[in-house]
Amino acid sequence: MGRKPLFVRAEWDKEAMVWVATSDDVPGLATEAVTMEALIEKLRVIIPELLIANNATVGDEVPFEIITRRFEVTRQAGR
Repeated sequence: MGRKPLFVRAEWDKEAMVWVATSDDVPGLATEAVTMEALIEKLRVIIPELLIANNATVGDEVPFEIITRRFEVTRQAGR
């Protein structure tokens, strides 16, 4: 059985126009990127580095799951 995935929250910051990632599973994680793809690439580097810095055991693979949230508003046509 593989390692349990780490959970990462990614929320859209409408003012800054970036995705912001944080995690209770990865102490110190706070990063941002303009696209979700760019955020994932940053997370692939940052997560293992932070785990090592926090003396966590890091194997060959560190699975992580991104939970996203983005709030938007729409209007009915003609109003």
